[in-house]
Amino acid sequence: MKSIYKLSLVALAVVGLTACNEAQDVAQKKVELTTDVQKEAYSVGGSIGKYMSGHIKEQEELGFTVDRNMVIKGFSDGLGEEMLLTEEEMQTVLQNLDKKLNDKRLEQAEALAAKSIAEGKKFLEENKAKEGVTTTESGLQYEVLEPGTGEKPAAEDTVEVHYRGTLIDGTEFDSSYARGETAKFPLNRVIPGWTEGVQLMPVGAKYKFVIPSELAYGERDTGTIPANSTLVFEVELVSVEKAPAPAADAK
Repeated sequence: MKSIYKLSLVALAVVGLTACNEAQDVAQKKVELTTDVQKEAYSVGGSIGKYMSGHIKEQEELGFTVDRNMVIKGFSDGLGEEMLLTEEEMQTVLQNLDKKLNDKRLEQAEALAAKSIAEGKKFLEENKAKEGVTTTESGLQYEVLEPGTGEKPAAEDTVEVHYRGTLIDGTEFDSSYARGETAKFPLNRVIPGWTEGVQLMPVGAKYKFVIPSELAYGERDTGTIPANSTLVFEVELVSVEKAPAPAADAK
């Protein structure tokens, strides 16, 4: 028989919320796992329960009510194969629920992105008025924290840096200092704000960059960095490895 639960993450949620009411007393008692069969069954239930905890929390945070008693009822009826809805009816319901959840996620993402744009513009306007801050033609802002005396890299060069990256509210999302080691990469393979900004730095210098979202990750949400985020970096240029010179054309 075709399983409807392959059609939707929400359908998986129906399978795995929790045990039925009759099992609640057992779940509340101290249980010792002594056999492989017990451990296997417990692991299946535990993994599904962990998934469901996050799923239900997200659904409620999106503003949707979850009738937990009906989830338990549906789970129990499914085990007994005596359902109040047909498989076709459940497919329709679950597909509609998926659509509602996705629409709400999109709505919230768009609202957060718009908020990030507004807050970023305000931060950039306030920051550019500070003493010592220079704004380039692209909109990149930088401040010299410590001057350097070494050579400056070109975009094709490989640079070694120490850095700390934060959102404009101070939330740290990345730091080579925290990892305890420098980072090394070709300068033309990072976000545009880095490619432009680090070329301004001599070796030994430490700069602070405020990078508009269009010079960072734009509309892309990386998880730790929301879409349309203006980013703040403190960067220390440790060394530069020059790119090999193009070979001369053979005569």
